[in-house]
This record gives sequence, C-alpha cells and structure tokens, in this order.
Amino acid sequence: QVHLVESGGGLAQAGGSLRLSCAVSGVTFSSYAMGWFRQAPGKEREFVAAISWSGGSTYYRDSVQGRFTISRDNAKSTAYLQMNSLKPEDTAVYFCAADYGVPSSGTYSTANEYDYWGQGTQVTVSS
Repeated sequence: QVHLVESGGGLAQAGGSLRLSCAVSGVTFSSYAMGWFRQAPGKEREFVAAISWSGGSTYYRDSVQGRFTISRDNAKSTAYLQMNSLKPEDTAVYFCAADYGVPSSGTYSTANEYDYWGQGTQVTVSS
C-alpha cells in the first residue's frame, strides 16, 4: 500500500520560513518524480514545485521562484519543500504527490499526471 505523509506545516509570520517533508512508503521512491501542490480555500489546486527522479531537474511556479526550494533524499524516501520569505498569499493546504515515469503531458505541473497524493498539511502565513 502506498502512503505519502506530509509534515512540517504550521503558522509562520510574513518573511519567515517553514520546511515541509513528504515521507513516501510502499513504492520504489527513486523511480518517482515528486511534486508539491497547494490549494487555498475557494481556489483551484495549483502547482508549486517538482523534482525529477534523480534530483537533477527542478521546476517552480513563478511566484515561488527564488523563495522555495524542492529537494529529495532517496535514501530516506522523503521529499522536502523549503519555504523562505513567506508571504500571506502562500497560505494554503500543501500536498505532495508522486509521479511514476515520464508524464504523458510532458510536464510535471499538471496535477492529473501524478499517481499518488498525500493528505496535505496546512500552511498559514500571517502579516
């Protein structure tokens, strides 16, 4: 059985930092690209960042570029999202997802490309 469990969410002040973790079990972690998505109340789920199976390629939405860093530790079967310089508009539930193989759409930014999803962790940024 495949499980993705997010942790590290919470309350931060604007300009602060949080580090999210996504622990993966039940699959060969190194065979999957990993992505982070977020969803605010009343809004659609949106792509945040992704990292290839080898860690050699990363992708970010423009609004988090330079502030967030995605990484992975294949030995620990864990993906991370380091979030710095947080803004109130970063407030959302953050989900991690795993994508096996090559995306049929050719991009890691589309949610329906991912095979497995975690339950999400709340991130709240106050001004």
